[in-house]
Amino acid sequence: MTLGLDPGSTTTLVLLRHGETALTPGKRLSGSGGSDPALSETGSRQAEATAARLAADGTVRAVASSPLRRCRETAAAAANRLGLPVEIDDDLREADFGVWEGLTFAEVRARYPEEMAAWLRSPAAVPGETGEPFEAVTRRVESARDRLLTRYSGSTVLVVSHVAPLRTLIRLALGAPPESLFRMELSAASLSTVVYPSAGDASVRFLNDTSHLR
Repeated sequence: MTLGLDPGSTTTLVLLRHGETALTPGKRLSGSGGSDPALSETGSRQAEATAARLAADGTVRAVASSPLRRCRETAAAAANRLGLPVEIDDDLREADFGVWEGLTFAEVRARYPEEMAAWLRSPAAVPGETGEPFEAVTRRVESARDRLLTRYSGSTVLVVSHVAPLRTLIRLALGAPPESLFRMELSAASLSTVVYPSAGDASVRFLNDTSHLR
């Protein structure tokens, strides 16, 4: 399965969620406002398996990553295989979940039921009292996307990031409403692909592909 397309007709963003950390199996919120965990042993293996898949595919021409450690480590594995540098883009960082950092959805719902309901309902709602609303995440992700599409027009770019930014890129490509963010599954070290033709609308070609991890 080839993730990139004809570089002469489209710009392709290959979206890679970072590999597992110690917080991932428990589905604990891990944003940019809490700890900055490294990849676990499982996550490191996932990063290497993904790197091998991308190297075999042979279409990626640039690598952009969130500044958070789990993404930098995942991106480094791919970049080493591809012989490419890693471009750090702060706008690709995960959302800040405020005091919800480190909690599961069930724990947040039990401790902050009204705040959680508001967050699920509105992209303007602030999570965890001091966190970052999804409308703010959307603005910076759009900026990162536009920079990449301009800088690497006609090429395939690997974007290593987190659940919220990657779901946002997919949502924007689909023209889907904000509530769709909670209806997408993006597993650790999964690959998704969004294609941006030189003329016409963006399209999502792959979503949550984990075949390289089996």
